[in-house]
Amino acid sequence: MRIVLQKVQQASVTVIDEQTGLVDTSFTPQHIQQGYVLLVGVSDRDGTKEVEWVAKKIAHMRLFKDENHAMNISLDKVQGEILSISQFTLYANIRKGNRPSFIEAGKPEHAKLVWKQLNEALASYGYPVKEGQFGAHMQVSLVNDGPVTITINTEELLG
Repeated sequence: MRIVLQKVQQASVTVIDEQTGLVDTSFTPQHIQQGYVLLVGVSDRDGTKEVEWVAKKIAHMRLFKDENHAMNISLDKVQGEILSISQFTLYANIRKGNRPSFIEAGKPEHAKLVWKQLNEALASYGYPVKEGQFGAHMQVSLVNDGPVTITINTEELLG
C-alpha cells in the first residue's frame, strides 16, 4: 500500500461526471476540518496485515504541535477527521517512455475492498472517516497545514 498523508486545516472532495465535466450530484461532497487527507494506492499484495499496520500507524502518528511547537500531538487530541481518497496513480511506473504504466496497482475489486477495510480500521480508532468515491474522477481541495506531508509505503516498511 502506498499512502500520501497530508495534515490539513480543511479539505473536501467532489465527484465530477466525466461525460459532462460537471459536479456529479449523485455523490454528496465530503468535507473535513482539521485532520488528515489520505491518498491511498493499493496493490494486489496488500491485505489484512498491511491494513492493520498502517491504520495503527496513522491513528497514533503525532503531527500536531504541542505548547512547545513540537509535533507531539496525535489526531485524537485535536478531534481531527480523516478524508480518504483512493488513488491508483500512486503505483505509476515511469521508468520507460512518457506514459505511466499502472500495472502494479491492485485490481479494482481488490483495491476497493482493501481501501474500505483501511477506512473501517481507522474509524475503529474513533476517527470520523469520510471517503471519496472509488474509481471516480474527483476534485480534492485542501489547505495543507505546515505543510506536513508524509509518504507511507508498506512494502518498504513491512518487507
